[in-house]
Amino acid sequence: MAKNTVQFQQGFSLQEFISQYGSEGQCHQVLFQWRWPDGFKCPKCDHVRYCSLKSTKLLPCNRCRSQISVTAGTIFDSTKLPLTTWFLVIYLVTQSKVSVSALSMKRTLGVSYNTALLMKHKIQQVMKERDDSKPIASSVIQLDDAYWGGKKRDGRRGRGTTGKLPFVAAVSTDDQGHPIEMRFSQVRSFSKDAIIE
Repeated sequence: MAKNTVQFQQGFSLQEFISQYGSEGQCHQVLFQWRWPDGFKCPKCDHVRYCSLKSTKLLPCNRCRSQISVTAGTIFDSTKLPLTTWFLVIYLVTQSKVSVSALSMKRTLGVSYNTALLMKHKIQQVMKERDDSKPIASSVIQLDDAYWGGKKRDGRRGRGTTGKLPFVAAVSTDDQGHPIEMRFSQVRSFSKDAIIE
């Protein structure tokens, strides 16, 4: 029997991860390249030259003397944790087939439970924002509605239950009907106008 190509797709091994992101310097360099793919540019004066100081990770602009951090404006902004810890959390969250619990991350990373939970939520929020910024591109999109929640018990059942949040699920498929992308969006109601928003 043939193997499912989606299920057995090539992953990113822990050894590959460590070789690329195993040191603070490697993580810092990767962030620098992601932030300035065409080379450094001061956000205040657009100057392209800066100094590297051993005593700090800040990059002073040669023209306006502004000190720019590679992590400013990212989920790593003002963190006290090393970038290697953040990158490892990203690896754990994105490479696991099932969701990694904050308790498991706490034990693996040696951080508090609240820290692990906050890191996980930040990474998931960034992943959601990235997905939401890209439109679903496919010729066939299947749409369905659903409710989430319903904590209050007032005797009513089904769609009439109070406390439920309306969601719309959209799945784009290829010519064979296999799913490509999925999007969950909370809506005001299931009216046409609310869904178009």
